[in-house]
Formats: sequence, structure tokens, C-alpha cells
Amino acid sequence: MSEDRIDYASGRDVLTPSQLTRRTRDLLEDTFGLVWLEGEISNFSRPASGHLYFSLKDGGAQVRCAMFKPKSTYLRFRPADGMQVLARARVSLYEARGEFQLIVEHLEEAGEGALRREFERLKALLAAEGLFAAERKRPLPRFPRRLAVITSATGAAVRDVLSVLARRYPLLAVDIVPVPVQGKEAPPAIVNALRRVGAAARHDAILLARGGGSIEDLWAFNDESVARAIHASALPVISAIGHETDFTIADFVADLRAPTPSAAAELLVPDIGELSRQLQQRQQRMHLLLQRRLQRHQQQLDRLHAQLQARSPAQRLQLGESRLGALRLRLRHAVQRTQQRAREQTAAAHTRLMRQAPEQRLQRARLALAHQRQLLQHRLRSGLDTRRAHLAELARALHAVSPLAVLARGYALLQDESDGRVIRSGADTQRGARLRARLAEGELHLRVE
Repeated sequence: MSEDRIDYASGRDVLTPSQLTRRTRDLLEDTFGLVWLEGEISNFSRPASGHLYFSLKDGGAQVRCAMFKPKSTYLRFRPADGMQVLARARVSLYEARGEFQLIVEHLEEAGEGALRREFERLKALLAAEGLFAAERKRPLPRFPRRLAVITSATGAAVRDVLSVLARRYPLLAVDIVPVPVQGKEAPPAIVNALRRVGAAARHDAILLARGGGSIEDLWAFNDESVARAIHASALPVISAIGHETDFTIADFVADLRAPTPSAAAELLVPDIGELSRQLQQRQQRMHLLLQRRLQRHQQQLDRLHAQLQARSPAQRLQLGESRLGALRLRLRHAVQRTQQRAREQTAAAHTRLMRQAPEQRLQRARLALAHQRQLLQHRLRSGLDTRRAHLAELARALHAVSPLAVLARGYALLQDESDGRVIRSGADTQRGARLRARLAEGELHLRVE
């Protein structure tokens, strides 16, 4: 029946069941709209149509629910009886049976879903305040000396961290700051540990670590107070929370996020084996550079020593003696050649004289001979005088560089009486040795005390 029927006798509206259920459905849908409902699944069924039918209940009531395809295909988990879920649904009425029901549009696991909404809310808030900004991230120290590890003292994470640090960089001092890493007491304990480590000013960096777990287990590291304490830390903070796929608010605020605690230890410190190899390579290179530099300086020293030897008095004296000997030899040869020529000329003149018989010619020849003899003697004396003067000049030059001239200025020449060695330094003699000191005039006999 399409229209309401009126009972004229009583003046009341008379409705059919269909009309009543339709009005009730419209009233429910217009009044409530979309609602969020949390409860436990029961009577779950999934027919071949792909629709989901179940009830949501708590300790006091239950309500039937339907989730139609394709909404049901978007679920990220498999619903089952006994599972606590959070549903977004429209309040409606199933007209065929007159039953109150919910048309579910979205379904998620109750605990995790609420936590994830809170996670996204806090993440957006802190991002807007700039706590995640890349420009505020501080670099880690290249060679840290002391590290504070804020974690559970009994968890596997701290053992993994200590094992990696001891293997890679045993020079690092590690202070374990024990805190609870899950539960209500964890956030204030972590905040207090961060503040105490910063106030101590003894460390180079802070490692905030925890092993894997569910989102509930890791929730302490999604706490706003923990995030702000990390942001306020004066030391660089490395977060290593859970596994590689786990992300927390602490990871976004920290200066560096490591996928696991072991990976954080790898990132924090260098490998001492690699450092040793690099140091050995640099030592070898430095040794090679020093050898090359020493070789260059030795070559320069040899050149300077050679130049000094060439300019030494002994070397110059030896050169002067060599030149004087050569001049003496040349002078002797010159005198011998002159005398030989004179004898030859005299012999030739005597021969010519003997060939001329007349007395006058003989007399003239005698006079000429006498004249030639005088001329020859004059030339000989003149040549000898010139050479004697030259020789005297050379002797004076030789005397100027002679050791005897040095002795005349007050110096003495020390010699060992036993073998005549010249004493040049104190190391050339010993106590009790007999020495002879040659002076410009005379000599002295000495004994070393």
C-alpha cells in the first residue's frame, strides 16, 4: 500500500509494517549519519557475494553489521570472531526483517587504528612546528669518544649495540642509561634520561635504541614529550627503534634514524680495521716523502761541500804550487834553449872565422865576436833578471798563500811526533801524546794533558 490509511472512526494514522520500517530507517539515517563504533566481532560470515556480515558487541549489547562489496575488498586484515575492531558506519534499518543494523564503510583493528590516528596527528603537528626540518639535523662526530645509550638494560638491543661497537671501535667509551622502553612509565623515564645526559656534558652523542615489537610496544617513542626532549637535546641523537619497517615520531625528530640498533652502531663509529689500514698507508706515504726530501737535501749538501772544498786554502795552495812548478819548468827550458842557441851561434861563428885567413878579418871577427859575446851576455843577464823578477813575484804570491805566512800571523801547526800527522781536531790525539808545534820561527815540543 503506497499511502497511509486513516482510521476515520478514531482519527488515528494506521501504518503498514513497510511504511513504519521505512520511516524508522529514514529517521535513523537522518539523525545519526556516520558514527564510529568500537566492539568485538561475533557471528562473522563471508558469503560468496563478497559481503561481510557480523555483529559488534561489548559487555552490555550487540548490533548487527553489514559491509558490502567493494568496501570489504579494501580491508588490510582478515576479520574474525573475537577480534576487537573500530568501525565507521551509517545507522540504518534492515526493512525486510525490521532489524536495526549498521552499514559499515570502514573497518580497522581497534587498538592499532586509534594509535595510528594519534601517530598521524602528532606527526603533522610536530612537522608544522619544524621539528623534522632537515636543516636542523646535526652531523654525527666522526670519532666519538664517549657514547650514551638510552635503552633497556636487559634487552637484546643493548647486547647487539655493544657487540658491534666493541668489534668496530673498541676505543669508544659507552655508558648505558637504563630506562623502560614500553608502558606508561617509559616516556617520562626517557625524557629524564635525555635531560640528564645532556646536563652531564660528558658525551659526544646519544643513541636511543629498542628492539622490535608491535605499534603498542613502540608507542613510548611516539610520545610528544619524548619528541620535544630529543629536539631540545644539546647532543646529536640517533634513533634505532624496532626493525627497518618500523617508524616512530622519535625517528623523525632525531638527527639520524637507523633501521636497527646494530645498524646504528655501524653508522656511529668507524671501523678500526679500516682506520688502521688508512693509517698504515699514510705512514708509508709519509716515509717515502721524507726519504725523497732527505735525498734532495743530501744532494744539495754534497754540492755545497764540493764548492767549499774548491774554495778552501789548502786547495788554493795546492793549485798555486802546481802552477809554480809549471813556471819553473818552463823557465828552465827557456834558459836551456837560449844557451843552446848561443853555443850554436858561437860554433857557427868560429867556423866562419876559421875559414877566413887574413888577420884583419880575424881581428874584426874577434871584435865582432867580442861584441856578440857582450850582447849575448847582456841579453842573457837581462833575460835572467826578468825571469828572476817574475819568479820573485810568483814566490811572493806563493808566500801570501803559504802556510808559513799563516804561521807568521801567530798560528801554529800541530803534528804528532810519532808519525808526523797533522792534528786538526781534539779527536785526532789522546792524553799523553807527544806533539810538535811548528811556529813561524822555531818549534815547540808539547805533551797532551
